[in-house]
Amino acid sequence: MKIRKGQYGYRDQHKKSRALLTGLFAAAIIAQLIARQMASEQAAKNILTVMAILTVLPMANLASPLLASWKYRTADRSFYEKAHAYEEKCTMLYDLIVTTKEQILPLDAVAVHPNGVFAFCSSEKADLAKAEKAVNALFQANKLDPNVKLIRDPHAFFRRLDSLKPASEYEDDGVVDYAAALMKNLSM
Repeated sequence: MKIRKGQYGYRDQHKKSRALLTGLFAAAIIAQLIARQMASEQAAKNILTVMAILTVLPMANLASPLLASWKYRTADRSFYEKAHAYEEKCTMLYDLIVTTKEQILPLDAVAVHPNGVFAFCSSEKADLAKAEKAVNALFQANKLDPNVKLIRDPHAFFRRLDSLKPASEYEDDGVVDYAAALMKNLSM
């Protein structure tokens, strides 16, 4: 079963599929280079060399996000179970990796609510103030209110979710769905 972006387990599945595809591309490049060595005509050698070079480009496009996200795994199942309980109050997204110009932000859980977007970032190295400013600028560029809050402490994150009223108590103007789609699009 394919896990889609924003669902629990996406990071680990995405990493496995990217690693498999990168390995297949690497094997194809090696096969082309071996075939080049075995070819006797110069024209065939040139064609195989160009094929190997052209195969490197899509492999690099697959491998670069894989390398950037390699150390970020899906959160513990217990964290997911606790966050999953809030799906009645707001739209919950899981396992997103949002990149800004300066940082990579592993967002284990993101609550999209009419009052704002609240995201749990598990990275100890991330400068949350800078990252929050960058993500809010992206929201503003997409004509949304810049009300994204990044939270590193899981207890503070769950306290914030506890304080939210159910989204059903607010008028549905489509902003929550648009903000959730934008968060998915910002994620690799």
